[in-house]
Amino acid sequence: MLFMVIEKFRENDGPAVYRRFREKGRMLPDGLKYLDSWVEVNGNRCFQLMECGDVQLFQQWIARWNDLVDFEIVAVRTSQEAAAGHEMGQIEGCSQGTLRRKQSSVKGF
Repeated sequence: MLFMVIEKFRENDGPAVYRRFREKGRMLPDGLKYLDSWVEVNGNRCFQLMECGDVQLFQQWIARWNDLVDFEIVAVRTSQEAAAGHEMGQIEGCSQGTLRRKQSSVKGF
């Protein structure tokens, strides 16, 4: 399943985030796959497309970064998948709900 991860750098401290990234890498647990990312022009947020089959892996990853970053995690699908589902009269996806913590949230479950 695909997820859009929205990271907001605490206190707008992108340099601290990038310093840790250079020193330790992404620190992803096995099974959580990074696909691509984009950074807001002002440098305060990062949008990462990720893939995994076990949403609990996000909690492990967040624990490694939550001193520097606030997270919002949203289950997504491609536009092509959404259009195909609507053409077939199906609206597929996870049941609605949100798992929230002060530092993170997981939406779309």
